[in-house]
Amino acid sequence: MTDTPVLSGPEQAPTDGKKPDRLIIFLHGLGANGDDLIGLAPVLGQVFPTAQFLAPNAPEECDMAPMGLQWFSLQDMSRTQLQAGVDAVTPVLHRYLDDQLARFSVTPDRVAIVGFSQGTMLALHAMPKYPGLVAGVLGYSGMLIAPESLADENIRKPPTLLIHGTDDPVVPADMSKVSGEAMKMAGFDVEVAFSKGLGHSIDEAGLRLGIEFLQRAFGDKENHPSKRTSRYRQNSEALYICH
Repeated sequence: MTDTPVLSGPEQAPTDGKKPDRLIIFLHGLGANGDDLIGLAPVLGQVFPTAQFLAPNAPEECDMAPMGLQWFSLQDMSRTQLQAGVDAVTPVLHRYLDDQLARFSVTPDRVAIVGFSQGTMLALHAMPKYPGLVAGVLGYSGMLIAPESLADENIRKPPTLLIHGTDDPVVPADMSKVSGEAMKMAGFDVEVAFSKGLGHSIDEAGLRLGIEFLQRAFGDKENHPSKRTSRYRQNSEALYICH
């Protein structure tokens, strides 16, 4: 582990001013950095006042833009190269999570991962391989790179919600549908939701849905499939497909 990069990035402390009892970790997309998603922390902090929000910067300079960072290169979109890239950065994220668990004296079940685009790709690949089961993975506008990796009997299966804009020109919305189907086949508690007319972004409806998911993941709300489905379909701003 001597060559494993040590991640750092912007943070927001609990809004109640006390020691955090949970961590919400944001994983940004290609060409961005931790500042891109830490802006969600003031909103989420109103709902999760005891959470420490962390947004680590990816370890590499982006090779497809004049600025920004990347978790791994996307210049070669072949399955082999994508898997090699996400495999290489997985130990980096695991080390970061180990460090934060020790730093804040919390257990994995008090951690939620929120990814966007490439950050979702990393979360869906890395968290099933993490030794501890995290509370949940919330992934926006991403995909599962290597569905076959879920066949490993030693993987963890955190509750997962995937949210995607139907008009995403960067990562097609079908990628979340296919990813959700593969995860369900592997035994995950996974849901997939689509925001009508949304591109490669997070909208208000998707943010609200994500907050509800995190509340359930942390045990703040009752986690009952029939109630989840009913609540999602009542929202007129997005089309929800619940698994």
